[in-house]
Amino acid sequence: MTDPTTVVVRVEHPVPDYELWKREAFDRDPLGRAPSGVRRHRVLRRGERPSRVAVELEFDDRASAEAFAEALRDMWGRVRDRFEWRELPEAEIYELTEAHEY
Repeated sequence: MTDPTTVVVRVEHPVPDYELWKREAFDRDPLGRAPSGVRRHRVLRRGERPSRVAVELEFDDRASAEAFAEALRDMWGRVRDRFEWRELPEAEIYELTEAHEY
């Protein structure tokens, strides 16, 4: 059964150097995921395009998700050149409506 209050911030973007991005950006957690309300995260890479990364961050409420998405946008503007991004990632907000484990 899915908790109706789960809100997901989903980000998908190209990462020219995955190891650099993972070590210097994601693992350093500059925005403080847990203190910002992130309950769970998933990092995904596309098999045929491993430089394409998706990150899913789960929150208990929409306000926390929106605040974190805005903080991400601000940060991305500051680190764009460091990670050689031609385009900035986008943070989209979803409400989890169903999940089932098999």
